[in-house]
Amino acid sequence: MSRIGVSSFFCALLCLPLYGSGSGQTSPASGAPMTTIRTSSDLVVVDVVASDSQQNPVHKLTTADFTLLEDGKPQTVKVFEEHQTQTSAPLPPAPKLDPGVFTNYSVAPANGALNILLLDKLNTPMDAQTEVRDQVLKYLKQVPPGTRIAIFSLTTELKLLQGFTSNPELLRALVAGKKGTQGASPLMNNAVEGDQAGADDPMYDTMADALGNEPDAAMILANLQQFEVEQQSFQLQLRARYTLDALNQLARYMSALPGRKNLIWFSGSFPVNIMPDPDLLQAASSISGPSAPDPFAGVASMADEFRETVDLLARSQVAVYPIDARGLMVAPMLSVTQSGSTMSRKPNGFANANTKFFQQTSEEHGTMEQMAEATGGKAFVNTNGLKEAVEKAINAGSNYYTIAYTPTNRKWNGDYRKIQVKLDRSGVTLAYRRGYFADDPNAPAQKSQAQNAKPDPGQYSALRAAMLHGGPEPTELIFAASVRAASTDTEAELVPGNQADKKISGPYRRYAVTFMANPKELIWTVTPDGAHRCALEFMTFVYDANGARINAQYNGIGAAIPDARFASVQNGNIKYVQQISVPVKGEYYLRLGIRDNASDHVGAVEFPVATVAKLPAVDVPLPAAAPPPK
Repeated sequence: MSRIGVSSFFCALLCLPLYGSGSGQTSPASGAPMTTIRTSSDLVVVDVVASDSQQNPVHKLTTADFTLLEDGKPQTVKVFEEHQTQTSAPLPPAPKLDPGVFTNYSVAPANGALNILLLDKLNTPMDAQTEVRDQVLKYLKQVPPGTRIAIFSLTTELKLLQGFTSNPELLRALVAGKKGTQGASPLMNNAVEGDQAGADDPMYDTMADALGNEPDAAMILANLQQFEVEQQSFQLQLRARYTLDALNQLARYMSALPGRKNLIWFSGSFPVNIMPDPDLLQAASSISGPSAPDPFAGVASMADEFRETVDLLARSQVAVYPIDARGLMVAPMLSVTQSGSTMSRKPNGFANANTKFFQQTSEEHGTMEQMAEATGGKAFVNTNGLKEAVEKAINAGSNYYTIAYTPTNRKWNGDYRKIQVKLDRSGVTLAYRRGYFADDPNAPAQKSQAQNAKPDPGQYSALRAAMLHGGPEPTELIFAASVRAASTDTEAELVPGNQADKKISGPYRRYAVTFMANPKELIWTVTPDGAHRCALEFMTFVYDANGARINAQYNGIGAAIPDARFASVQNGNIKYVQQISVPVKGEYYLRLGIRDNASDHVGAVEFPVATVAKLPAVDVPLPAAAPPPK
């Protein structure tokens, strides 16, 4: 599903009755608030890239050239647009905000695709990272004018290195600078060369020589190898988890940006089976009972997040272009380190290693191909021309057709629906996303744990991911916030309700954070007495210069609006105030987050405390301490 949005800003202020927990309180806000107006539609949006036999884009196709099917049934095209490579054009101006007012609203071009370079240091050996850096710099020296690019990096966290810009000098400086340098993956046994399948560790040969003819030698070596296999499997699962979290965050970050986004993902040693099989998804939707195929069979513990990520990528119009950063690979068993006793003491050692290498490589490349096909992108494997791969990906992703339709099947039952696009012309290859989950866009988000259960630290949380220091700022829920010092004096004690690290110490400066959310962005439920209710979560985190969280304020609140007032309050804002203590000495950052519990939509924004430290203070009384739990 796709949501079409239009944003505007105006200065209407309105306080709504709130109920909730914690020490938060409401008060009038200073600064210019922001309101976002959106319209929703049940349109399914499909971007289609048409290429000839030379991989050149095919232009001037019409609606009559395409046949569109959902689950094998013809669909009527409601929207049809052709997009071509744009010439250089300035980005629209960002909204002018008063000092101390911040928003997660993102400036996006009216036309043309957005391109994201993801430098994956978690799954890529360091020697391949060096080649990626060199090849990206070569591309940026010849990047077509007006190409809009953002750069992210992935370690165990996703970090935004550079927001969208068409300034190649800015991009080159970043890649060539400190942020573009190599980083060792903490979850690869060989962070320099990568964990290549088929390569046996020479350590076992050394141990075998040392053990000699000991009767338990074979068992000792087998147990050690079993332990290593289990350790590698655990690391692979962690890498898959972090990688999936990153894709989830990226999809949320780009959800409010209109049009197509091309995710160019440089990686090596891709986590296997990171995405479910589309054909099994389709088959599972039509078969019930224990005999139904499980598209998440290999990753059952992460099934909910896989589903959410697939759905987010589809709704956010993100096409993935995976590029194998290792280039053209040579089988590791041909290395000099694998010669001699390593192979000679095992009669079938070379054949087994060769089979293992090609099997894993095939699975990894299959994962890349599957992800690209599912999202409408293209995978680039076994090529040392990484610069050319970037050129082809951006060129393909900048020349496409947008087709939208309203499904004839109006049952939003959560099934996976398969999309087919056919073209009445020979010699043309089509790339497009292959399906979507038919989830009701207006239904409350499904919860995977009991209402009163303790949160599982290993369970994915959209709000927790949104609050990562230095991470992308999600735009699913657009909001504004006014931040000012709440007192002219420093204070020796923390604000009541703050959750601070035990190591920090005063003196502190107290800040008031006034959140402003648009009621039209939220999901409301109607109670039997006609009242309209919503539930929101607010977070303010303080990070130090090293990225450690040192203080936090969290509040869950609700708004209750009588039916007679509901129409009028839609033109205002829901406001909520939190107070946070920040040490006076040192460099710190504030990250603000908001979540609509019903839709699970999130928004976040981050900025240095220094940007508000010298603004005139406002006199805000300390909040009352929360009553002790009963």
